[in-house]
Amino acid sequence: MFLTEVTEKKLIKEFHKIPRIIYKNDSNWIPHIESDIEKKFHIKTNKLYDGNNAKRWILKDDNENLIGRIAAWKHPKHFVKFKQATGSIGFFECINNQDAANQLFDTAKKWLKELGAEAMDGPINFGEKDQFWGLLVKNFTDPNTYGMNYNPEYYVQLFENYGFKVYYNQLMYHRLMTDPAQEVFVKKANKLNEDPKFECRNIRGLKLKQVAKDFTEVYNDGWGHTRKNFKKLELPAAVKIMKSIKSVIDPDIFVFAFYDNRPIGMYINLPELNQIFKHVNGKLNLIGKLKFLWYKLLKTPTVMYGLVFGVAHDFHGKGVEGAMIKFAEETIVPMNRYKDTVLTWIGDFNPKMITVCENLGAKQYRTFSTYRYLFDRTKTFERATINES
Repeated sequence: MFLTEVTEKKLIKEFHKIPRIIYKNDSNWIPHIESDIEKKFHIKTNKLYDGNNAKRWILKDDNENLIGRIAAWKHPKHFVKFKQATGSIGFFECINNQDAANQLFDTAKKWLKELGAEAMDGPINFGEKDQFWGLLVKNFTDPNTYGMNYNPEYYVQLFENYGFKVYYNQLMYHRLMTDPAQEVFVKKANKLNEDPKFECRNIRGLKLKQVAKDFTEVYNDGWGHTRKNFKKLELPAAVKIMKSIKSVIDPDIFVFAFYDNRPIGMYINLPELNQIFKHVNGKLNLIGKLKFLWYKLLKTPTVMYGLVFGVAHDFHGKGVEGAMIKFAEETIVPMNRYKDTVLTWIGDFNPKMITVCENLGAKQYRTFSTYRYLFDRTKTFERATINES
């Protein structure tokens, strides 16, 4: 077996070819859009990348058959955030061979140690947590959701046999659109809806900048009170986020709650894009874009996934969550387009959000693990801190 650093176009093509080899007989696998991955390794498309803080490799056997790949990077936020300087790995793919996996992990570890890392997390994304984050450890029988990882079950053994331990789990929840919210939420929601100052609305007819402004206000209020070292979201950044998803927004499933015209809650959903992207085979070239537009026009997705779900701090526990779900039942269900909804990225370190999901009648659907490997094997491993606030 021998490793090659990915440094030229031919090797980039081989990097993207490897998952097609691993999943060639897996009917559930929907390839990530290759251009989405490539954006992580270019300065113009990834503000975290400085040209030197990321590397990737491909692995071949002695007959020059492609058998694995891995990427590693020094994520500027994570490197200083933890007790030990923590590097990152991701985009891992490998045949079912521990020696091959070990060689990939060893290579990433060696390079990260040279940068001063004392640990590495993976598989994660060289960017935000909404994509390519975590190893699938539960439910290998359904197609992957857009941007969420998918992998063979044996990857769990490859990681854990090497010495990785679960730092935290990310949970996905599922509910039928017709499933009612639990009674504990309905009572509060009904009481809230009696107040003439309270209202839920979708974003149909609104300009993108207004949507971004409402998003910013709820995000900063809802998350700023519960997270240490919280970085306030500025309006220009929020506008950029909205522009990045503009082409796939369905305004009917973007829901905000208001009190006296102040935005106090958001239940932001997108159509399940992989129900479209499965037809483009990972390539958004001209043909892929035409296919995307065609299936979008056909209103192909029957599943919507929750991108963000949150409530302003001073309205926690007052039924806003249930009121937004009830609004969705009354306005989205009659459209008869979306049958299911999934709520993504609920950390097991956030028990309050787990309780909210369960009270909404959602069922745990999938589990992803973010693993950590300490380079000093004599150090005591600690899991992520539970957020009780």
